[in-house]
Amino acid sequence: MSRLPSLGPRGEGWVALQMLLLLAIASGGWLFRGAWSGVVQQVLLVVGGLLVVAGLAIAALGVVSLGPSLSAMPRPTDQAVQISHGVYGRIRHPIYAGLVCAAVGWSLVTASLVALALSGVLAVVLDLKARREEEWLRERFADYPAYAARTKRFIPRLY
Repeated sequence: MSRLPSLGPRGEGWVALQMLLLLAIASGGWLFRGAWSGVVQQVLLVVGGLLVVAGLAIAALGVVSLGPSLSAMPRPTDQAVQISHGVYGRIRHPIYAGLVCAAVGWSLVTASLVALALSGVLAVVLDLKARREEEWLRERFADYPAYAARTKRFIPRLY
């Protein structure tokens, strides 16, 4: 029995929460921008832009690698197979990691402390969502515990 809620039969509530946060981050970047200026702004603009590009690339690799196993919902579909090669050989949740990276990058590009704070909330929510998803993956795939033991959740070799 999970200590984390399912938030729907397939985890629909987790997806809704994630989408609301992404929308809030995008809006927060536009509405509450300009928290820094000068050289700091220029440096963070470049760093943020690189983070957005890297995050979207990592998420895209995750999407492509999943192929027919791709689902917006955290509970795996009946057709899903365990993927542990490519980007999934380095981290277990590249789509979530990429979204957080891009959200932080957007926050830096727009110089928005509100968007940056919401990016932190997104990271926590996606970590919890990933933990709930992993419980369903352990139920579905016998090899998942071994895969999880050798592959970090979001950052290669760290976390």
